[in-house]
Amino acid sequence: MFRKLTFLVLALLLFAKPVLAEKIVFAVDATWPPMEMIDENRQIVGYSIDYMTAVGQEAGFTPEFRNTAWDGIFAGLAAGNYDAICSSVSITEERKKAMDFSIPYYEVKQGLVVPKDSAARTLEDLKGKTVGAQIGTTGYFAIQRVSGVNARSYDEIGLAMQDLYNGRIDGVVCDDPVAAQYALNEPRFSERLKLVSVIESDDPEYYGIAVQKGNERVLELINKGIQAVKDKGIEDELKAKWFGL
Repeated sequence: MFRKLTFLVLALLLFAKPVLAEKIVFAVDATWPPMEMIDENRQIVGYSIDYMTAVGQEAGFTPEFRNTAWDGIFAGLAAGNYDAICSSVSITEERKKAMDFSIPYYEVKQGLVVPKDSAARTLEDLKGKTVGAQIGTTGYFAIQRVSGVNARSYDEIGLAMQDLYNGRIDGVVCDDPVAAQYALNEPRFSERLKLVSVIESDDPEYYGIAVQKGNERVLELINKGIQAVKDKGIEDELKAKWFGL
């Protein structure tokens, strides 16, 4: 009987799912569909949320997602208000001076959205016009690099799209999955808007998870989980779910 009980205990230990003892708190600006957003049940959902949940399962931690406004999200990380940022943060050399990044988990490009009756095909076609983007994003920086285009910043990308929809600005630049979501998949916006170009860059742009400088423990866990999600094909499953890829 003792041997049978011992065998049973060992079997349970071998085949049970890992206990997720450690919690990692992620800040999320949930205004960036389909990457991070609030659903009809007021829950934070999206590709990044599913991805990091899978990362936690693979690496042995429980993720907690905390909705945080973009304009203070990096300051909050520096202050230790949360452990990491999971919010479509592009890895840039400038940002790497202030925070550490995980290995990349998504390659992104910048998309240009304009009204359906616009003749513009590129940002250069909008010289003398006003183009909106979320403040502090690589999309906003892309507009600023084009001479003659007036960049207008917004706290949330949805506000920029609303102004474009109502004819107050002439275009919006944002990450390509978000641009496609508004211009192609949102019924109301897609009636008036179109995605005309993906802005090419000589340097690939990737999303990474931002952590406080020197937080090696959290970075190690997240990197371990991301690599497992890639290696096991979970990443492909999530892309199929959220983007139909």
